[in-house]
Amino acid sequence: MRASAFQSKLAAAAMASGLAAGFHASAAQAASQELVDAAQKEGTVVWYTSMIVDQAVRPLAEAFKAKYPKIDVQFSRASSSDTALKIINEAQAGRVMGDVFDGLGAYTSLRTADLVEPYVADSAAGIPAEFKNPDGYWAAPTVYYLSAAYNTDLVSADEAPKTFEDLLDPQWKGQIVWSIVPQESGAPGFVGNVLMTMGEEKGMDYLKKLSAQGITNMDASQRTVLDRVIVGDFPIALMTYTHHSPISAAKGAPVDWIRMQPVVGSPNTVGLVRNAPHPNAAKLLIDFIESEDGQKVLADGMYLPTNPSVKAKVPELMADGPQPFKVTMMTPEVVTPNLKHWIDVVDQLFR
Repeated sequence: MRASAFQSKLAAAAMASGLAAGFHASAAQAASQELVDAAQKEGTVVWYTSMIVDQAVRPLAEAFKAKYPKIDVQFSRASSSDTALKIINEAQAGRVMGDVFDGLGAYTSLRTADLVEPYVADSAAGIPAEFKNPDGYWAAPTVYYLSAAYNTDLVSADEAPKTFEDLLDPQWKGQIVWSIVPQESGAPGFVGNVLMTMGEEKGMDYLKKLSAQGITNMDASQRTVLDRVIVGDFPIALMTYTHHSPISAAKGAPVDWIRMQPVVGSPNTVGLVRNAPHPNAAKLLIDFIESEDGQKVLADGMYLPTNPSVKAKVPELMADGPQPFKVTMMTPEVVTPNLKHWIDVVDQLFR
């Protein structure tokens, strides 16, 4: 999605949200008493998450527990792919344990396996349409943006590559690293962004040239890749979460991110596991995560909220912020039919 359309939709949603706030805010934020009572009888909710524990998961669980003290939140953190595999294995064994999951990669695998139960939380009313599935299979209370990052001790702001073409400069040969996890958040997402932006023919021509740069592949998380840049093992990383750079920079790390446009956008999908053992507590947790209260907790942890009424802690990280940037939004509906092709291109050119 181009930035102009993306930003205009957000602006329209923000205006609509503001006009409607006086009439619908309480209804949109409050779960029904019937749901609360049913959830309290279950007493527990199990959440499989890909979000960072201390930054997001624990604060959300504590805030939920403070609001609903009769319900315990049990969470398990893993990558999106590992989360999906865990839920699929549990379902095949006839012992579904998880209630709620998050992560786009998890959603695409679980939806294919028919293990996602549609649920539309009242609190999701403030989330713009592009950040939720019309049939209720997922909604995204936050969005991730992925772009290049660089070590500021090794590369000056003027020297840092600004465009895809800049990455072909001979000085970056053997100096770039990325994650090859088979998801839109790794190298396949970079490939998909290029092919959708440049077109298949020109995009493949560019990617062949980029492959000659000898990019280092890491079968690791984007956070791990960024850490290798921070310690000086590589000057440049591709497909890093943009919000990770200011988090690390605030702690003194020599790192900054680059608006290499279009930036990849990845909605952080939240969904309900089919045949969840605690379905009502699961719905209540989803309702809380997607509410303004939940998004404010996430925003405090440097995550980027989708509800226009909740402000990001660092506005510059938002596509419609003080320094706007163009975005290719990788919704599940975009990723699902294309991911295999993108992975094949990575295997063909970069392995």
